[in-house]
Amino acid sequence: MAGAPGGTGAPTSERDIRYAAGGTSAAGTPTGAAASAAEGGHGDSGSPSGPARGESGADPAAGGVASERPDSVATEGKAAAGESAAARPGASSASGEPAKPGAAGGSSPSGETQSPTADGKRDPYDYPRDWEADVVLSDGGTVHLRPVVPSDADGLVALHSRLSDRTRYFRYFGAYPRIPPRDLERFSTVDHHDRVAFVALLGDDVVAVGRYERLDHGPSAEVAFVVDDKHQGRGLGSILLEHLAAAASECGLRRFVAEVLSENAAMVRVFRDAGYQVSRAIEEGVLHLEFDIDPTEESLAVARSREQAAEARSVHNLLHPNTVAVIGASADPTKVGHVAFANMLAADFAGAVYPVNPEHRSVRGVRAYPSVLDIPDPVDLALVAVPAEAVESVLDACLAKGVKTLVIVSGGFAESGPLGLHAELRLVGEARAHGMRVVGPNALGVLNTAKDVRLNATLAPRLPKRGRTGFFCQSGALGTAILADAGSRGLGLSTFVSAGNRADVSGNDLLQYWETDPDTDLVLLYLESFGNPRKFARLARRLARSKPIVAVKSGRHAVRPQLAATSAEVDEASVQALFEQAGVVRVESLAQLFDTALVFAHQPLPAGPRIGIVGNSSAIGLLAADTARAEGLRLAFDPVDIGPQAGPDEFATAVREALDSPDTDALIAVFAPPVAIPGAAYARALREAVSEVKQSKPIVSTFLAAEGVPHELAVLSDDGVPTRGSIPSYSSPERAVNALARVVRYAAWRQRPQGTLVRPSGLHVEQAQEIVRELLPEDGSSTLLSDDDVVRLLSCYGVDVVPFRVAASESKAVAAAAELGYPVTLKAVDERLRGRPDFAGVRLDLMSEESVRVAYRDLCAVSGDEDVYVQQMAPKGLSCAIGLQDDPSFGTLVSFGLSGLVSTLLGDRAYRAVPLTDVDAATLIREPRTSPLLTGYRGDEPADLAALQDMVLRVAALAEDNPEVRSLALDPILASPDGAFVANARLVVGAPPTRPDTGPRRLRHITPVD
Repeated sequence: MAGAPGGTGAPTSERDIRYAAGGTSAAGTPTGAAASAAEGGHGDSGSPSGPARGESGADPAAGGVASERPDSVATEGKAAAGESAAARPGASSASGEPAKPGAAGGSSPSGETQSPTADGKRDPYDYPRDWEADVVLSDGGTVHLRPVVPSDADGLVALHSRLSDRTRYFRYFGAYPRIPPRDLERFSTVDHHDRVAFVALLGDDVVAVGRYERLDHGPSAEVAFVVDDKHQGRGLGSILLEHLAAAASECGLRRFVAEVLSENAAMVRVFRDAGYQVSRAIEEGVLHLEFDIDPTEESLAVARSREQAAEARSVHNLLHPNTVAVIGASADPTKVGHVAFANMLAADFAGAVYPVNPEHRSVRGVRAYPSVLDIPDPVDLALVAVPAEAVESVLDACLAKGVKTLVIVSGGFAESGPLGLHAELRLVGEARAHGMRVVGPNALGVLNTAKDVRLNATLAPRLPKRGRTGFFCQSGALGTAILADAGSRGLGLSTFVSAGNRADVSGNDLLQYWETDPDTDLVLLYLESFGNPRKFARLARRLARSKPIVAVKSGRHAVRPQLAATSAEVDEASVQALFEQAGVVRVESLAQLFDTALVFAHQPLPAGPRIGIVGNSSAIGLLAADTARAEGLRLAFDPVDIGPQAGPDEFATAVREALDSPDTDALIAVFAPPVAIPGAAYARALREAVSEVKQSKPIVSTFLAAEGVPHELAVLSDDGVPTRGSIPSYSSPERAVNALARVVRYAAWRQRPQGTLVRPSGLHVEQAQEIVRELLPEDGSSTLLSDDDVVRLLSCYGVDVVPFRVAASESKAVAAAAELGYPVTLKAVDERLRGRPDFAGVRLDLMSEESVRVAYRDLCAVSGDEDVYVQQMAPKGLSCAIGLQDDPSFGTLVSFGLSGLVSTLLGDRAYRAVPLTDVDAATLIREPRTSPLLTGYRGDEPADLAALQDMVLRVAALAEDNPEVRSLALDPILASPDGAFVANARLVVGAPPTRPDTGPRRLRHITPVD
């Protein structure tokens, strides 16, 4: 047969390969729907069963798995049984046409659209560079994913040679020991558009391949995967499916198809468990599978769940090592390596610790090894404390040893300048490519206080005791102070990570871990910058529903140089919106962080904002009451003053009565010690009174002016650590009340319904996208849309601008007014005149032709322009503004506030990040300080808040569907009892920014953007 493996003539087809391998169906055609093994059993996906329409070829290089229908192209593939994935939002419209201009060409390394050459072919080395990604696998390891290029041919041959006989059998239904040269060329050379393949690289080895090929130049493609037997069960199949679906969407594809043997239930589960709606048909023992690659709620949820599990596992590997190598361990007390090794020994680490020092046989009485390669056991964690110039050679040794995680406390990297930054990025890139995660460089280290771990891989001289609080910070120097402060205040920690330059492992990774960590109930963050703020918002919002997050965000006006390369610039409004929407408790200082953490760690959440105040000093009680009112808390009753001469029993009785009262949700005990009776007696009485009360209400105190948890107010664990039920104390009533107020606000956020993502009715998304494509400048610049184009685009989302006309003469103004119907308003075209407080550029309530003429002449005199707007008068109402503000790293923010100079000067705006839930929209319009004016302040008739809320959701939908909309201002919107009416709109479109945390799973890019 022409083109059979090893033969000559035309390029081989999948049918030829099946015949050559000996596999045919009862009908005489190749059996085709082969699958190879993954986890436990064999069979994950099928493989092609016939030649392509219009092209031929085979996919032997991958030992392919996913099968395709007859007359189809060959693909390569293998998805591990039980693995799944979800595609990122596609770029295709409901009609199946590409939704973005230039989609047919792909993009080159420079981001330009890749076009076919004169002979109709595309450069096989020219692929979209944003398709490359480092990804975390289900066991916490990493691989590098990128499109295949011709130079991968040897790697594909090596992968094929490593496949087991059974894997090959399920792919080819027969032996297929070698890859003919023409087949190898075809499957290592693709066009990155109609034929796309991804390779997963671990070091220099290709360990998995995923491929799709377009059918008949239409919207469907056949998809398949293959995974090295050694790496099956690590989630590679599901990740390949996600990235292939994302690439296919960019290229205008809408559906994937595959053929699978009916006995291959594992492969069917791969697609079904990914959340796609898979249609199935069976013929002669072969299942034909089809599914749309546009993401569904279920597929996105599956992808997020798998992401969380994988990233949490990578952090678990970091914090639960069985063996640790301290590279640079030294007997010299002045060396960092000495401190690191001494701390590991002092913590009584539950595993094995190996000092690495080529110059000494032992360190602190423990046998030392010249290199990590000389250690006889596997090494899970390497703590690196050598000079920066030696780290690269240490990395090479660790890669060869198979170390899972590096913690680099060495400095001299990004913080030292461009050369150090380059070395840092190269180091992390190499580590990830070989399956390793990195903490640092310039880190303080990591800590796990669990009884069965006892890991202290830090340089901190003082450590807190075991508790249930996780702490992440970026600054190594500050981490030392944080650990000391936590210990002195009686706040125990479960885990602690100081990421230093945060080149790889970041706060987002820790959020993923703490979400499912049974030993952590509270999360504390000290953030100087955001690497991926959009992802942070998503993770924090999910985690905060079950565990409080308290965060200090520094670096408002500057970011440390060593963090700049891995940080996104986010303005203060975006940060505030991010925290509020995610339920993160934001504080301004470390002192406030610990004040708030003590309440969360030791006390229950309050049911409401009503507080009681009990004490023995009326002055202190009034001070606490004033602070409570300022913080928005409600006093359940006047402060109770038992008097300075009252004894411990009277104090305890007053506390019990306050806690038992149905009118209180929380209690503040303010106490000044009397002269005659020791304060410890009152402290014991307070603690016993609280323990006797059955009500679960939080209590804070200013007892003895102590900070933290005094011994007399502590409920101790078996380890002697203050635990749940301990009463935190503060040096002043203001600090006590402020800490409690933050907890009250968090509890209210958590009680609030989460809401649902709402899409208002009557949206014309495809029409809007057509308009945006039509108006988008070809050079990628931004442009302000004309009035008519703004009206067209907004109308697609049900946002109507009050009818208007542009008149260039007095007579045309009169004619426009007659057409629109009186009363009308005339406005200057110059936006600066329209927005003046004295309304110099506006004439309202014009009821007649003569008044229009007079107004026209007046405006022409003021503006010097003959053009004016003639607009129908909207119902009287309060002027509001809804806007879209694009943050290149965080995403799009929807803003709301009342119009006017005062609101602008005071910054009285509320913000929410897209996408919005119905609850987000409802709270957004009620959040500005001036919002009571909309709800009938001083007896006025309330505005139609439902209409405003609906408009907010429509604007949010516009932003979500059209990332090219870079800014929008609806100002003013007249909010009245009759509805919300847009009187003016301004809209700018431009090339859409790159959105982090969109698309398939990937780690944050480590290469700085030029």
